[in-house]
Amino acid sequence: MTAFRLGLTGSIGMGKSTTAGMFAAEGLPVWDADAAVHRLYGPDGAAVAQIAALCPRAASTRGIDRAALKDWIAADPSALVQLESIVHPLVAADRDAFIASAAADIVVLDIPLLFEKGTEAQMDATLLCTAPADLQKARVLARGTMTERQLATILARQMPDAEKRARATHIVETLSVDSTRAYVRALIAHIRETQARETGHA
Repeated sequence: MTAFRLGLTGSIGMGKSTTAGMFAAEGLPVWDADAAVHRLYGPDGAAVAQIAALCPRAASTRGIDRAALKDWIAADPSALVQLESIVHPLVAADRDAFIASAAADIVVLDIPLLFEKGTEAQMDATLLCTAPADLQKARVLARGTMTERQLATILARQMPDAEKRARATHIVETLSVDSTRAYVRALIAHIRETQARETGHA
């Protein structure tokens, strides 16, 4: 039986990573799109040779130099499209391999740009992590790695939370750890009950 694919997403500061960890704690396999890209960019990464052919200065002994990639993208209007044409198929292949090898009834796919890239079409359901804007801002600024202006720039590039809410199958307000964990457990139970009914195993 093919595992149920739950696409997990949410903007910066919305509690997505914490929520992903809760699914893992409940025993579900969790695939992380950002981690997949890090593997592809690493010293033995599948994307290194192809990216190096396009941007030689981005290649290093440690894999792909992200700072050099940013410089290339800033200087060449076609760079991002070229980069995505290499990385996206490799990320998709990594995700498919993860799903195929997962010995579980539900797999969680942590994809930051789930709606922006249209990847929700490949999911059985989606879960959006969200929170009030003031809480989101407080969480991000508390990390001490970003200014208000940098946060505003990131949010301006992302799909508005209201639009994500309209698209999502399920929505969790990550107001507290306890309430979010309770939601995660309830959602897992709901998916399993629904799957059992649909397959006649209820």
